[in-house]
Amino acid sequence: MIMDYKTTLDVHPLRATDPVVDHQITVCVRKRPLNVKELNKNEIDVITVQSRDRLILHEPKQKVDLTKYLDNVNFRFDYVFDDTVANEVVYKFTAQPLIKTIFEGGRATCFAYGQTGSGKTHTMGGEFKGKTQNFSNGIYGLVAVDIFELLSTPTYRQMDLAVSASFFEIYGNFVYDLLAKRKRLKVWEDGNQKVQIIDLSEIIVKNVSDVLEIIKKGSNQRTSAHTSANVSSSRSHAVFQIVLRRIEGGNMKVLGKFSLIDLAGNERGADTFKSNRQTRMEGAVINRSLLALKECIRALGKKETHCPFRGSKLTQILRDSFIGENSRTCMIALISPGVSSCEHTLNTLRYADRVKELAVGGEDVSLDNDFVNDSDVCSDDSSASSIPEENPELTDNFCKVLQAHQSVIKQCVELHKMTIDSYDNLQNESCSKLDVALNWKKMLEDTINVQKDAHTQAAIYYDLLCKQKWKY
Repeated sequence: MIMDYKTTLDVHPLRATDPVVDHQITVCVRKRPLNVKELNKNEIDVITVQSRDRLILHEPKQKVDLTKYLDNVNFRFDYVFDDTVANEVVYKFTAQPLIKTIFEGGRATCFAYGQTGSGKTHTMGGEFKGKTQNFSNGIYGLVAVDIFELLSTPTYRQMDLAVSASFFEIYGNFVYDLLAKRKRLKVWEDGNQKVQIIDLSEIIVKNVSDVLEIIKKGSNQRTSAHTSANVSSSRSHAVFQIVLRRIEGGNMKVLGKFSLIDLAGNERGADTFKSNRQTRMEGAVINRSLLALKECIRALGKKETHCPFRGSKLTQILRDSFIGENSRTCMIALISPGVSSCEHTLNTLRYADRVKELAVGGEDVSLDNDFVNDSDVCSDDSSASSIPEENPELTDNFCKVLQAHQSVIKQCVELHKMTIDSYDNLQNESCSKLDVALNWKKMLEDTINVQKDAHTQAAIYYDLLCKQKWKY
């Protein structure tokens, strides 16, 4: 069905020679190839990259009368990269246009977002050959190459600039220095309301080789764990920063900063049901930070005076990246093409689409889209930022309540669709009334069970809040 539909499409993917368009906020999508596991399962590729800025997700569905059909969902972004594009081409259209920003006194930020196993670390850190990673052709390394090339030009050579690099991770609500054996660091605001990471290792680098050594050292220290989505899932946000400082009167003054963030894998609530309490807690904090990140990009895109950076530790640390006319951001959404990852991929695309609409469209999307986009990343900002971190039992139940919300939302959406189909089929003489009635009965039973489970969890959480006297 999918292959037949693809043959009808006129496909003109992005080429390396296409022009680069300048944006304050760039949102793009990169599709990875089918991996060995997916090929062994004979999985179908559900993604078609139709042009340089458009893609189609082919979602297989089934009606209440068991008729199969294809839902083709169209998306548009600044750039869309197919599975043949190399890291160097992705870099040309995403991070490379931001390089000059830091030489002009600005802040540049590049995020890699997506489900675990979609290629975030491959894109940011470099390509893998077996278990060995080539750090020179990842976006981290390519940024370093261009920075030192610009420093060698006559324009910037006379400015007496110093380059330093740091590499740290945000795991849960804590910050760890990846260049100092994961030493735990404190994050404070100084008197000028600037966020400072106390005792963070910041190493002066003289050339690209120095930078690559730092990337290698930091990458080997990053936290990962087994989840239902991936055997080795990155459970932390890795933040690699390159800072330019200008020497003035014996003092080192920050000129510009480039932050490159390999975000933790975004897990659905359904995945965390199969995991332990620790993984559910990790997932709640990860999702909270992703929601906060979206809100900060909203503020930057709309040029709002207030930026809700306190929504998470990640956005708090990157506060200066969301403020000012000379701040530029790029988000690379990484997607998996296999049919088994269809739901993950759709959620990633909707999140990225939401970010782009916020930055360019200037208007909120419909309520239906809000449900779908935010159900994966905590549906309410205020509640997400109020996780009682010092009480493990309360935190665990908080995560379960969020998952119950997601289940109810999903079930209600399915019930709404099935109600329409069932109503039409009951009036269709060619449909089996017995099959329609049976499927309708099962759907109502499932809905009641989901709501009962959610009610039970809500009651437990409410009782705990009353005992702990937590007030929201």
